[in-house]
Amino acid sequence: MYTVRPMPEQVPAEDLELLAQVETATVGHWRLMGFMDRRIQPLIPGRRVVGTAVTLAISASDSTLLHHATGLLRPGDILVVDRLGDDKYACWGGGVTVAAKAAGAVAGIVDGPCTDLTEIMESDFPMWSRGLSPITTRIYDLGGAMNVPVSCGGAVVMPGDAILADESGVLVLPRDEVREVAEKAIAIQTAGKEREARVRRGEIRLGELSGASAKVLAKLA
Repeated sequence: MYTVRPMPEQVPAEDLELLAQVETATVGHWRLMGFMDRRIQPLIPGRRVVGTAVTLAISASDSTLLHHATGLLRPGDILVVDRLGDDKYACWGGGVTVAAKAAGAVAGIVDGPCTDLTEIMESDFPMWSRGLSPITTRIYDLGGAMNVPVSCGGAVVMPGDAILADESGVLVLPRDEVREVAEKAIAIQTAGKEREARVRRGEIRLGELSGASAKVLAKLA
């Protein structure tokens, strides 16, 4: 009934420190894979977190394994919960939030609704989910799986993957791609700030900078 595999190796701290400088939307300029469905949104705005994915798959009305899993979490983990298609029952609420934060987890991501928004906010614990629901799960002992490949918001998440989550969404990265993606994104962000400064100073128009105006004028000619 239960599959509980060993906890994954955590993503190196230096790679996560680099990834923490990145915006998901920057990576979205060139990468298509690894983004969760846009309907998985932050419950607390203005947060950016990075961490190691610990995965969980639990069905509709049961959260037995989720309660157990909170006792296995480590500092720096992000618990990613595959709800196996359910969008009715809230498996994550105030009690789970307190337990996950006490274990040192930095965030939770649920492919379904949560509940107890006020308690989540009072705990100051970043959460991403498909909104809220008053209908909660129970300890029904129906089974589930931990630290197996899961699907969350249409993205495949392997235990030990790196997670970057911010106000724009959630990105999943294989651990061996973190540094390359982060370095490219940081370079793009740096160049972008320089371009924005030029536009702000009135040195150049956005359409000129991006090449859009040249394309429009060419078609009008």
